[in-house]
Amino acid sequence: MAFSKQILVFLVLVGIFNISCNAQGLKLGFYKKTCPTAEAIVKKETASIMAVAPTLAAPILRMHFHDCFVRGCDASILLNSTTNNQAEKDSFPNLSLRGYGSIDRVKSAVEKKCPGVVSCADILALVARDAVSLLNGAFWPVPLGRRDGNVSNSTEVLFNLPPPFFNITQLKANFASKGLNAKDLVVLSGGHTIGTSHCSSFTNRLYNFTGVGDSDPSLDSNYVARLKTRCSATDTTTLVEMDPGSFKTFDTEYYTLVAKRRGLFTSDAALLADSETRAYVTSHATPQGSKAFLKDFAKSMVKMGKIGVLTGSQGEIRKTCGFVN
Repeated sequence: MAFSKQILVFLVLVGIFNISCNAQGLKLGFYKKTCPTAEAIVKKETASIMAVAPTLAAPILRMHFHDCFVRGCDASILLNSTTNNQAEKDSFPNLSLRGYGSIDRVKSAVEKKCPGVVSCADILALVARDAVSLLNGAFWPVPLGRRDGNVSNSTEVLFNLPPPFFNITQLKANFASKGLNAKDLVVLSGGHTIGTSHCSSFTNRLYNFTGVGDSDPSLDSNYVARLKTRCSATDTTTLVEMDPGSFKTFDTEYYTLVAKRRGLFTSDAALLADSETRAYVTSHATPQGSKAFLKDFAKSMVKMGKIGVLTGSQGEIRKTCGFVN
């Protein structure tokens, strides 16, 4: 057991070392000379997309998160599968992601102005930021200079992404391995204030939590009854709002729900099982906590956006996001 703990600590330290070293290659205004209008083009295209499909903000934010947690923020999530390789986007946890076409649209617009200059990884980071901002959410500076990776393996997703059934110990260890702390965990979980989830991600909490046909006692019983009217035990297609009544608005209602034991996922409920994360939930479960949350979310997103980045001569600048050059 002691040896296993030593290995975990070693892996966490190695991960943090790689994150901090490579992240030094990122900077604000990276394309100021090579493509000065890049960020403006991304913002304009994102605004056009959100104007007709505002619900894409949540899956695109989630796409950025899923990208960074597997191989770092290198746009490996955007690569298509090939005859000999199943890519990340086709791994089970990523099958519900949407918005790939939107990223391609933005990339194409940037390519027309500055061919071969701006990476898909940077475009994904910028689109995620702009999409959230357009929902009256947080706005954060995005240091740029990421390069695109040329490897995408579906099996790596299961070993790196925290699933919705993780408990607080597992969640904290997973985030620590990416150089993120408990505050980052509870703050980034606040991203669940927008978007929807398939019933299959939480029906175990409704129907057979311990294998005897029971529900999760950490989930409000009245909410269990309401969710059962939407989701059968075998439902894999119905979508449920993660933040009912406010799922298109980036606010602190998520924390209000979690505080009332109405978070959809086990990982949401887990935030109440730790003193630090619980304190954050309760202190931000009011409209007054909104300003502080947006500020914290911005800080954690900048931090997350630096995970495992490729910079300098590493990787490449893809011409098309779904394919290596």
